[in-house]
Amino acid sequence: MASAGKPGNGGDLSGLRAVVTGGAGGIGEACARQLASQGAKVTVADINGEAAGRVADDIGGAFWQVDLSDTAAFDELDLDTDILVNNAGIQRIAAIEDFDPAAFRLIQRLMLEAPFLLIRAVLPGMYARGYGRIINISSIHGLRASAFKSAYVSAKHGLEGLSKVAALEGGPHGVTSNCICPAYVRTPLVEAQIQDQARIHGVTEEEVLSSVLLTEPAVKRLVEPAEVASLAGWLAGADAGMVTAASYTMDGGWSGR
Repeated sequence: MASAGKPGNGGDLSGLRAVVTGGAGGIGEACARQLASQGAKVTVADINGEAAGRVADDIGGAFWQVDLSDTAAFDELDLDTDILVNNAGIQRIAAIEDFDPAAFRLIQRLMLEAPFLLIRAVLPGMYARGYGRIINISSIHGLRASAFKSAYVSAKHGLEGLSKVAALEGGPHGVTSNCICPAYVRTPLVEAQIQDQARIHGVTEEEVLSSVLLTEPAVKRLVEPAEVASLAGWLAGADAGMVTAASYTMDGGWSGR
């Protein structure tokens, strides 16, 4: 078993604590299950406390019912954990001239300001222990843009920059910070996007999948949540100690264009 605040060999996370935001479903749930399978004690953070509790019970962890868009509540937060997975997010699709300003601000709070505040809250403890892992679930849209997604693309691009700054500051203290950048993942969020895109483009949902979502990747399928989680599990372990300030694409070749 690893000593408190230090990883074991390889992917062994025994004795370590992790917090996964948006952990009640989709990528977040997959990450929570992956980290727990490697031995970490996982806190599942989600606005849906009932769903978070079910996941936490299933993996032997804890849950934290929290609205991460209420960012003013986290200005003085002290969060003591060894691994932080910033995953919580939402999507809104509209042309810039039609985009609801309140929705734009909500996405920035939830997907950029909240990760900043959580990173700020975990760093003192990580620095004191000389070890920490910050894993930011970004997106191919953190590296590329798509029409009708001004808020999401802006937030993910900002998260990429935040992650790199955390990596540069955290490196001397044994703390790494990295982004995972998947293309479209088979989650309820993407299913909602398919419906929105069908409405915007006036086509069927099947046509959205083949003619909109999967036009850029060379591999013509959605990413599975477990695939993203497997990379998060590796980044959390000892073998990734020299990996920081990186953005790992999992996009089927989209970014190769």
